[in-house]
Amino acid sequence: MSFRSTARYIAARDLEVAVNAAVTLERPLLVKGEPGTGKTVLAHEVAASLGRPLIEWHIKSTTRAQQGLYEYDAVSRLRDGQLGDARVHDIANYIMPGKLWQAFASPQPVVVLIDEIDKADIEFPNDLLLELDRMTFHVYETGESVTATHRPVVIITSNNEKELPDAFLRRCFFHYIRFPDRATMQRIVDAHYPNLRADLAREALEVFFRLREVSGLKKKPATSELLDWLKLLMAEDMPAEALRAGDGQAAIPPLYGALLKNEQDVHLFERLAFLNRRNA
Repeated sequence: MSFRSTARYIAARDLEVAVNAAVTLERPLLVKGEPGTGKTVLAHEVAASLGRPLIEWHIKSTTRAQQGLYEYDAVSRLRDGQLGDARVHDIANYIMPGKLWQAFASPQPVVVLIDEIDKADIEFPNDLLLELDRMTFHVYETGESVTATHRPVVIITSNNEKELPDAFLRRCFFHYIRFPDRATMQRIVDAHYPNLRADLAREALEVFFRLREVSGLKKKPATSELLDWLKLLMAEDMPAEALRAGDGQAAIPPLYGALLKNEQDVHLFERLAFLNRRNA
């Protein structure tokens, strides 16, 4: 089986090619792109398309690579030893498998999502080099080796918050998700909201793309913000004329809280609206 766009996820042709190339090469797929362009959702759609379970590992700033393999709960073992629990004699009782161990031990092929790898420490990717390359690791406490029964499809996302090591990049197949053009975005909107009024969709997309072109925005709204905004417009039964009034670059759109995510951008639009009224 190969990955293709689905009814709910519109993937550009180059993204389809990238996913299938990574599967063929048995390399992790490193996906970058603006926040909100569907990097995380991609893993869900790939798993559904290939008919495989999905194992998700969401990375935080405190996440260590070792946690993806396993953790040794020495505190619990010490407590059980003090209480005279017989479990303490078998150290395996205190080894907790991580997400990668779960994927390696799965009796069927799986898809693994390592989400937002750039949130972790800079050494995090390097600490997983051999494990992701050879699909095996050693458990020092028990002396056993864990090797993948089936090589999983690994999808790694990054928001480009920090550079990833060259040695790690060499082991990945890379793809950058470009922001959708107007035609592709229309297909995405149609897939999510097939009952959306055509006039409202047309005006909303016009406002959305003009808003993204405003110079000085700290965070441009992305696909997820657009879909949230459209959901609110539908719930309010917003007339298309309400979006058409005024210049999209000089007026704050209705329900702007779904599109603008920080006070600097709101203040920018407030200043533009003020200047527009003064010059009218």
